[in-house]
Amino acid sequence: MLIISIIALVSSLALTGIFLPWMIIFMRSHHEGQEIRDEGPKWHEKKSGTPTMGGVIFVLSAVISTIWVAAWQNHLNKLIWILIISLLGYGIIGFLDDGIKLFYKRNLGLKAWQKFTLQILIAALIVLIAATDNFKFGLYIPFIGIVTSAVLFTIFVIFWLVGFSNAVNLSDGLDGLATGLSIIAYGTYAYLALKQKNFAVLIFCMSVIGGLISFFIFNHKPAKIFMGDAGSLALGGGLAAVSIFLNRPWSLLLVGIVFVCETASVILQVISFQTTGKRIFKMTPIHHHFEMLGYSEWKVDIIFWLTGLIGSILYLVIWG
Repeated sequence: MLIISIIALVSSLALTGIFLPWMIIFMRSHHEGQEIRDEGPKWHEKKSGTPTMGGVIFVLSAVISTIWVAAWQNHLNKLIWILIISLLGYGIIGFLDDGIKLFYKRNLGLKAWQKFTLQILIAALIVLIAATDNFKFGLYIPFIGIVTSAVLFTIFVIFWLVGFSNAVNLSDGLDGLATGLSIIAYGTYAYLALKQKNFAVLIFCMSVIGGLISFFIFNHKPAKIFMGDAGSLALGGGLAAVSIFLNRPWSLLLVGIVFVCETASVILQVISFQTTGKRIFKMTPIHHHFEMLGYSEWKVDIIFWLTGLIGSILYLVIWG
């Protein structure tokens, strides 16, 4: 089981490593690059024009590797397709968002309601597929116990997938930051899947990790390419789905603690400014706050990666 999953990792790593350099060359030759948002740190303006949408490559590499390895092992079941839809579905939404930004040479892609609607539809599709496979709609609620309600489960899945796809998207603001955090999170779930003997989740996580390791070579500071929404939305949707179908949804609050903090910083900043006219942080998401305090990108990356790693280790020690 472990050897097979390593094959999936190597497959995704190789595919990403082969095709990503060609994408960088293509994007540069066509002068297609990221438009840096005006409200971001001024020193990020030099990154304008850096190729983006690199997530397309590692997402497709992970999908291809997961499918062929699962088919090879006669394990191409509905759970595999659910995980692929969670990754590819949110990746397509991100691809549309990135495509609009590049085509119109602006920082804004899909309108908020368009993106939100598509995110809900993907989550609803996942619930629908799970329902056709006699999936037990049970959700553990702390201090209450397991609640078996299809309605509650559906609402939770939509909230979890939409929430974490956006959370990873918010974290993708520094070179290599979201990539490193995602490697740690998917690695944690790969370990849990191996322990639970959940082959589908294991090869899926290992395929994603392989693609991300290869992508990191080109994405660490100074980044030669960004993952774009095509990558960040996909990674968040995949993580949420993995946590749910490992029956450990709440684990993501610790395993993805940095994603949670990034999202919370934005929410708190908005609430504070609208109610008091004052800002809690110098800039949000919170990684920009540390930049404004004088931290280098590498220093912020390392601190946040270590925070994510500590969160994962704590979860494994206490509940693993």
